[in-house]
Amino acid sequence: MTDRSASTFRDATADRRTAEQIPDTPQTRAPSYRLAFADDDFLTRPEMRPVRLQLELMKPETILEEAGIRSTIVLFGGARIPETAQGARTETLAGLSRHYDEARRFSRLMTERSMQSYGRDDVVVTGGGPGVMEAGNRGAMDAGGHSIGLNIVLPHEQAPNEYVTPGLCFNFHYFAIRKMHFLMRARAICVFPGGFGTLDELFEALTLIQTGRMRRIPVLLFGKAFWDAIIDFGALAEAGTIAPEDLDLFAFVETAEEAIEAIEGWSGAEEARDTVPGR
Repeated sequence: MTDRSASTFRDATADRRTAEQIPDTPQTRAPSYRLAFADDDFLTRPEMRPVRLQLELMKPETILEEAGIRSTIVLFGGARIPETAQGARTETLAGLSRHYDEARRFSRLMTERSMQSYGRDDVVVTGGGPGVMEAGNRGAMDAGGHSIGLNIVLPHEQAPNEYVTPGLCFNFHYFAIRKMHFLMRARAICVFPGGFGTLDELFEALTLIQTGRMRRIPVLLFGKAFWDAIIDFGALAEAGTIAPEDLDLFAFVETAEEAIEAIEGWSGAEEARDTVPGR
């Protein structure tokens, strides 16, 4: 990290505060006079999209680096998975509610292991919302550890779930940058039942691994019955649209213990622990 105190130039924060105290004149009220980096209207112009993309990449990266977080365990899963069957919108969701408890328990067990490295390795990261995401952050809190939440601005009002560690809670405008942050430190990806968003996240990760754009890590799908019902992976291989060996890029698990065993017993476990993918 750069030591700002060692710079010979005046600090930008100080200049911003000074600019807020300037005399009120027609010139100083003009939008053109605002400091560029303190001008929200300017930063949200279409022409500034490349700058906003860079900022969304750099802000979480800087904060996670400062927190000393080296690797993460990614939890993907549906926002509509209820904590209990009584809160389910459909009979199917009622049956899937068991995954809330499993995600919470898995996160608690993983966080207990993470705390052995003072919370630097294998930190749970979720999308920061309700359902499975809430369960993941909640399990980390149950263990007395911290967890990451990567929220995104949606048309309908959304707030982070109450279990995300406040200093590790981020908000995104760009889905693409958010998904990059999910995978940049990932040592394993655990996918619970979900909808379009969960499927998008799963298939992007599998595509990156399949094409060699991302180092191979464990991809674990919780609840084989659910996945078999919505995706015929075998049919893709039989049709030739994927290679038969692509079916080995992921595995099915049912319980937190099976997932932890798969992660710890994976042949690349030491490599995944010691290196950071996608950096």
